[in-house]
Amino acid sequence: MEIRYNEKLKKLPPYLFIEIDRKKKEAMDRGADIISLGVGDPDMPTPEHIIKSMQEAVAKPANHQYPFGAGSLSYRKAVADWYKNRFNVDLNTDEICALIGSKEGVGHIHLGFVNPGDVVLIPEPGYPVYNTGAIFTDGVPYFMPLLEKNGFLPDLDAIPEDIAKKAKLIFVNYPNNPTAAVAPKEFYIKLIEFAKKNNIIVAADAAYSEIYYDENDKPSSFLKFPGAKEVGVEFHSLSKTYNMTGWRIGWVCGNKNIVAGIAKVKDNYDSGVFQAVQEAAVTALSSSQRCVEDARKIYKERRGALVEGLKKLGWEVNLPKASFYVWAKVPKGYTSSQAVSKLLDDAAIVCTPGNGMGKSGEGYVRFALTVGVPRIKEALERISKIEW
Repeated sequence: MEIRYNEKLKKLPPYLFIEIDRKKKEAMDRGADIISLGVGDPDMPTPEHIIKSMQEAVAKPANHQYPFGAGSLSYRKAVADWYKNRFNVDLNTDEICALIGSKEGVGHIHLGFVNPGDVVLIPEPGYPVYNTGAIFTDGVPYFMPLLEKNGFLPDLDAIPEDIAKKAKLIFVNYPNNPTAAVAPKEFYIKLIEFAKKNNIIVAADAAYSEIYYDENDKPSSFLKFPGAKEVGVEFHSLSKTYNMTGWRIGWVCGNKNIVAGIAKVKDNYDSGVFQAVQEAAVTALSSSQRCVEDARKIYKERRGALVEGLKKLGWEVNLPKASFYVWAKVPKGYTSSQAVSKLLDDAAIVCTPGNGMGKSGEGYVRFALTVGVPRIKEALERISKIEW
C-alpha cells in the first residue's frame, strides 16, 4: 500500500526542536558529554507544593472522568485572580479558556478564524507554530522581520496596505522568543490601533511574562491597554513560570467571542484539560509566588555567567531583559547553522540556529539558560578552545 501524506504536511518545514533533539541524541550516541542550551525546557523541578496538590487531586475518582469544556470554574477564577494581581486586568470567567498548554491554543486559533487565502501576520524569527497553523488552514503567511535596529519589534508601518486588509490574525510574542526583547507600552497602543483599523485579531503570546530580571523591565500584559479586549486575546502557560512543561496546561483570555471560537475548535478536537492538572494549577496560581521569584534569581545568575563569559570571548551579545534566552551574534565568517554545527562538533554544545526560526535570525544563535552555572562555565571553557 502506498502511503500518501496530506499536501499540507509536505509544506511544513522540519520542526526545529525535533531536529535539534535528534542531533543531540546522535552526539550522545557517539559518547559526547552534551551541554544542552537548545530547547527551552526548564531543568528545575516543579515546586513541591504543586506536586503535592497534583498527588491529592489525582486520587479523587471524580477527576478520572472527561473534563470537557473551557475549564473548571475554580481554575478560571484562579486565572482571573492571578491576572488582577499581576497585571491589574479584570477578566470574567467567560473570557478565559483552559488549554492543554499554550502551544495547543496558538495552533488552534487559526482553525477558528482563518479561511483559505486569509493572511496571517507572523513575527520572524519566531515560534514555529504561528506559521504551522497558517499552513494547516490554507492561510497565507506574511512574515514581519524582527530586527535589532527596531528593538526586535515588528514594523507595523512597513506592512503593505493590501496585505493588512487581507489579514485575519497577527501574532506578537513578548517577552520574545528568541530575541528576549520586551515590548514597550507604545508598541501595544499602536498595535491595537492597527488591529482596529484593519479588523485583525491580535494573538499575543505571553508565555515568558514571569521571567524578567529587573522591576523596571517587568513585562506588561497586552490586555492592560485600552481597546485590547476589543481586538484580541492573550495566551499564557504555566510551563515556564512554574517549571511545568510536561504537565500541559495554560489558558487563553481576552475577547470573549474570540475565546469562544477557540473553545469551539477544542470541543471538536479534545476533551479538555485533565481535572487533576487543573487543580494543581489552581494551587500554583493562588499560592505564594516565592517559587517564581526564586527561579528568576537562578536564571539571573545564569544569564550573568553566560553573557559575561561570551563577551570576554569576543562574542557580540546584549544582556536580555526577560525570558531565559540569550540571543547572540555568531563569530564573523559563520552562518547561524555553521556556528551551531561547530559548537556541537567541536565542543558538544547544543544551541539553536537563529535562521531556523526565520530568515531574519540569520547571523544569530539562541542559547537557553536551562543548565546550572557550573555547566555554563564548562561550556564557556569549551568555546574558548574552538578555533573560529
